Amino acid sequence: MHWLALLSPPAPPDEAAAPSSSPRPEAAAPALAWWALQFSPRVAALEEAVVLEVAASLRLFGGPEALHQRVAERIGDAGLSLAALAWAPTALAALALARGALAQPGATGETCVRADGLSAPLASLLDPLPLFTLSAAQAQAPMLARLGCRTLGDVRRLPRAALSRRFGPGLLRALDQAYGQAPQAHAWITAPEQFQARLELPQRLDNALALLQHAQELLRQLCAWLAARHAGIEAFELAWAHDAMRARDIGPGGRLLVHSAALTRDFGQLSRLLHEHLLRLELAAPVAELSLQAGEVRALEERSASLLPAGPEQAKEPLEQLLMRLSIRLGAQAVRCGQLQQDHRLEQMQRWVAWNESPPNTAATAAAPEALPLCPQPTWLLAPPLRLSLHQDQPVYGGAPLQLLAGPQRIEGGWWQPAADGQSSLHQQRDYFLASSPQAGLLWIFQQRLSSEEEGWFLHGLFA
Repeated sequence: MHWLALLSPPAPPDEAAAPSSSPRPEAAAPALAWWALQFSPRVAALEEAVVLEVAASLRLFGGPEALHQRVAERIGDAGLSLAALAWAPTALAALALARGALAQPGATGETCVRADGLSAPLASLLDPLPLFTLSAAQAQAPMLARLGCRTLGDVRRLPRAALSRRFGPGLLRALDQAYGQAPQAHAWITAPEQFQARLELPQRLDNALALLQHAQELLRQLCAWLAARHAGIEAFELAWAHDAMRARDIGPGGRLLVHSAALTRDFGQLSRLLHEHLLRLELAAPVAELSLQAGEVRALEERSASLLPAGPEQAKEPLEQLLMRLSIRLGAQAVRCGQLQQDHRLEQMQRWVAWNESPPNTAATAAAPEALPLCPQPTWLLAPPLRLSLHQDQPVYGGAPLQLLAGPQRIEGGWWQPAADGQSSLHQQRDYFLASSPQAGLLWIFQQRLSSEEEGWFLHGLFA
């Protein structure tokens, strides 16, 4: 068998002074177990650690070393961290090795330390470990110390019958299970079908940005749950309940819907989006409780790793995430994109909409090739078109007559579309020409047809 033991960083001495990036142990425990389900369906909680039986998953992940490397690299995607990672033939042995590795000089817990329990006979690795690495031995540490026992090997060398009579069967059973001489039963953890988590705040908060640290604890659980289901989300809802001592005219709470640019379960991306929303939120009363609910959950397609080393350009923020963050800061209408429209009129072939709106339906445009322009189209349009003067019935621009190179391209349409004032329509009857100007180069001009209100020539577009 092949067991992995994952140890979260220990709780800081002063939790109030702990940074927001360090999850509380009670919040990280279920999140770490859910996150580990993506590597094996056999995940169990063993004291303060999470253990995985991964013998059936080794071939899928390319062997033990590749699996251990992936676990250490992907733990940060869910906002979690590891203090120690150890592997051994038994769960208790892996836990003991992880505790022992964490207690080694120089192991501060800031980086994940590893212990390999498969590189040598198990007894030779466990015997030198101190008593605290096995909880059953640590519970009897004062008496064992008086007997001269300092390590697990010292305890094993004691007579088994006398050891059982003096300390009970628990210590002997734990030693046998750690050394692989007795089986150990585990209660396997499963992720719930629906995700909804709540958290009662340790104190009442009236600053919206101060909610971020506590909301991140719920986000870690969400990202871990999504990892267990190999899924992602595009939106989640953060709700809060106001303190019971609030004013009568204030409601019981509020809610905030956070959208992502694309399907994701990345903790860093979701946390940054929530931070941008909370910066602009004003609370009507102090908050006593938070709850988080996932939006629509869909399968997230895993991308293959690149064969080339990651360069500086790959470490930059993706464009979708940048645009989403800017749309939150500046407003939805401040970040816009163009959508192609099925229309013959040049200025109606594109419209600008908020970036986070649904993408355009390109199937309709592709199905109507006759709507695509057959003549060269300008790169810049004038709004409104500029009326041109005439000299001997020839349009003039920049003081010189224009030479017509191609045309006419007759466009008529828009009689069904009312203008913004509601009094007129956007009906057009125009003949477009490609013209040459000595000063401005190529121009896109048109002549009004059958219009009693506007007659003459107009400059509509310029070519780059």
